Parts: sequence; C-alpha cells; structure tokens
Amino acid sequence: MEQPPGYANPCFPHYVCKLKRALYGLKQAPRAWFHRFNSFLLQLGFTCSTAYPSLFVYARSNIMLYLLLYVDDIVVTGNNIPFLRHFIQQLHREFATKDLGPLNYFPGLEVSSSENGLFLSQAKYAYDILVRAQLLECKLLECKPMPTPMVVSQQLSSDGYAFHDPTLFRSMVGAL
Repeated sequence: MEQPPGYANPCFPHYVCKLKRALYGLKQAPRAWFHRFNSFLLQLGFTCSTAYPSLFVYARSNIMLYLLLYVDDIVVTGNNIPFLRHFIQQLHREFATKDLGPLNYFPGLEVSSSENGLFLSQAKYAYDILVRAQLLECKLLECKPMPTPMVVSQQLSSDGYAFHDPTLFRSMVGAL
C-alpha cells in the first residue's frame, strides 16, 4: 500500500493507514487482499501452484487439501473431512466468509457429485455463450454434440464478411 498522491505525509513517507474494513474501491485493493490471503495460506502450510497461481495445495503425511480461488469465490476440498472442517473454521476466523455448502456451480462449471466422484459440465456456460451470440436458431436440445466442434477439413481465412458487431465478437472470443 502507498499513500495516495497529494496526501503523502513528508514527515512519515512510508506510513499508511491500517484499514480494519474492506478495501473495496481502491486500485490496490485486489492485490492487497490476494497478498493477505496468500500469506495466510502459506503460513498454514499451503503451497501455491506454479501453473495456476490461484490454486493452493496442502499436502502433509496423508492429508491433501485443495483450495481454488476465483475473485472472491473459494472452492475447498480434501481427503480428510475433520481437517477440512478445521481449516474452514480457521478461514472463517481470519476472513469474512460464508460457507455455501456442497459445490454445485463455480464460474463456468456445473458440478454434480455421485458415489463415483464429481461430474463437471460446461453445458450451461456454452448455452449462455450461444444466447449472447444470438446463435440459437436451433433448439439446444436438438443440436448434435461433436467431439471436435469445428470442421477439420476446412481452412480458416480472413476472406469474407466482417462480424457485424466487433464488441460482441471480442466478448465471444474472450468467453471461449
């Protein structure tokens, strides 16, 4: 954190205010919150994934916990239920969190659990993208699934008409 430009105290140039409430609205807020959250998890023995910095793993003896963070949504799972509950209590004490129970939906993913494990689906996400792109001329239930959602015998080219709405096009590409 830094003192805001124009409000810096020349007598104490490195001092900042300690906020006891949310940091929402400040440019540095997401970074400061993630740093605090990251420090908390590292202090408890989690390691941060090098491939995906929002994935944290706790591995001690035969206990495994996985924590996935997406903005302000947190998914926690593990193989030791008592230890998982203890960790969630620690999380509640340190941060203002709400336990929403078993995972049903995480941004872009529908989750169904069964005796055999978890089933992940992006059908709703794909449907929402088609609706946004106004590409639902056929009913979704009548569409046939494809292992490769593109014709492999055709070559892409820049010939042809430009997409009618460049902003919508960028949004669709970003969603994919």
